[in-house]
Parts: sequence; C-alpha cells; structure tokens
Amino acid sequence: GLEDVRGHAGPVRALEIAAAGAHHLLLTGPPGTGKSMLARRLPGILPPLAASEELEVLRIRSITGLGRGAARGVRPFRAPHHSISAAGLVGGGAVPTPGEITLAHRGVLFLDELSEFSRQALEAMRQPLEDGFLTVVRGQRATTYPAEVQLVAARNPCPCGHLGTPRCRCGEADLEHYARRVSGPLLDRIDLLVDVNRPTEDELHAPPVSDSPTTREAVCAARERQRERAADADVPVWNSRLPARVLHALPADPAAAEVLRRAYRNGLLSPRGRDRVLRVARTIADLAGRERTEADDVLEALALRGAETRPAVAA
Repeated sequence: GLEDVRGHAGPVRALEIAAAGAHHLLLTGPPGTGKSMLARRLPGILPPLAASEELEVLRIRSITGLGRGAARGVRPFRAPHHSISAAGLVGGGAVPTPGEITLAHRGVLFLDELSEFSRQALEAMRQPLEDGFLTVVRGQRATTYPAEVQLVAARNPCPCGHLGTPRCRCGEADLEHYARRVSGPLLDRIDLLVDVNRPTEDELHAPPVSDSPTTREAVCAARERQRERAADADVPVWNSRLPARVLHALPADPAAAEVLRRAYRNGLLSPRGRDRVLRVARTIADLAGRERTEADDVLEALALRGAETRPAVAA
C-alpha cells in the first residue's frame, strides 16, 4: 500500500486525485525512481467493485477464460508488455477477441515504458479511452467490447532516462524522435501528467505521506459526492467523464474561472486540455468536500498538467 512509499508526496497526491475522479495518469521520471511501484498502488485505493460492475468483470473473465482463481470484488489490473500488438491491446484479429483494454474493464490498465509501445497500438486506444467502449468490425460482423478503464502509464523523460543530468547523452534529434513516439492527441486524453523525481535521503527516512486505507476513504467520499451529483443531473458519474456543458455549469468562484482563462490565453492548454484541467479541479474540490471549485483547485490542477507545456510531450 501507500504506507510502503517513502517520499513522492506529489505523485501520491496525484494518485489520490486520479482515483477520486477516475482520471488517466502519466508518470514521467528516470529509471528506478518508483514509477511502476506507484502505479501498482492505484488499485489499492480504488473503491471496491459494485455488484453490477463485478458482474461485468466476471462475464469478461468467463468469456476469456481468466475467471479461474480470480479474486472476487477486486478491480482488474492489467500490465501488458510494450511489445504487444494493436489487436492485442484493444482487441481484434481474424476472429475478433477482446484486448487488454477490455480485460481491464472497470479496473486499471498500466502501460509501463509508454514510449516503447508501437505508435499504431497507442493510437488505437484513443477512441476507447474517450468513449469507454470500442467496436471491432470484421467482414459483415461488428462486435462491441466494453473498455471503461483507468489508464496509468509510465515513461522515461528521454531515451536514456537521465534528461537534464551529466549522464544524459541524448541529442536534439533523439529527444524529438522520442517525443513523437506518443502523440499529442493521446496525451491530450490524459488528465494528469506528473513528474516522479528521485527522493531525497531525508524523504527516504521520513514517515510515509499517506496510507492506502486513509486515502481510499477519502476517494470513496469524493466518489459518493459525484454519484449524488450525477443522480440529480442524469449525467455520467465520474468527473473525468462529465460533458463540457455540465462541467461549465458546476459552481465555481470567479477567481477560479479567471485562472483558467489566463492559462488558456497564454497558450498553455488546448481546448480539450482546458476542460480536463477543470475536471481535475472539480475532483480536488470534491476531495476537500467543497461545493464550489476554487482558484487553488484550478492552480493545483494546472500544476498536475504542467508537463503539457514541455517539448518532451509535444505532438
């Protein structure tokens, strides 16, 4: 659990926000800093499967033969290798079969070494990440698979992993090629872009920032607020799925709106990125139990998307 994590206050906070609002998350940092370790802590702070969700998961496991020995009530966690094909990741083939994104339905899809996945496989994920399902057409037959997943990805900041240090020998051409391995449109669908840095010596010996039971309790409370709001407005439950018309109608302080306008005017955000920042800010407000989104919520959401303005994540 999170009680085993030392340091990484920022990434741990990002995990909490990601879990609370069902936001996609990208962790970027040098090798050995704990990106994979952090990603694997996410299922432990997610709410347990509801009865209807568990039924969906059991059906998928039954169809794919993965049901034996699977723990009941536990959200799926899938971590395919970066050599996987597009069909293996999203489904398809001569005889259509579900891919990893469907096997992770109602759970977490973890893509380690994101930049090492084929461009074709990553681009195939764009539509299902947005819609929560995908349709595979073969001949005269169309098959629709569920794909309501939470994506967590990890990658190095450059090909060697040591960008900004004397150990890095990557040239401009290397950095540009590496950046283009993951497209801007795909990154635009990821709400939280977080740096994972090497913990200091003091942080390694300090108490943990949080623990999984405490964080899970806060996550469940935030999700309950979203569930109540969705029941009143008949909209998708989680903040990450809120339509723009609903999102912009939610209560917010004028100062919060001004912070977002300033960031957009300065060219720091795409139109989709602007809405994603507002969704994350709404989740931060839900975690704090506030009805209105405040300026500090937007500022924290912008900081959690700060990597968007860097060359390393350009399209």
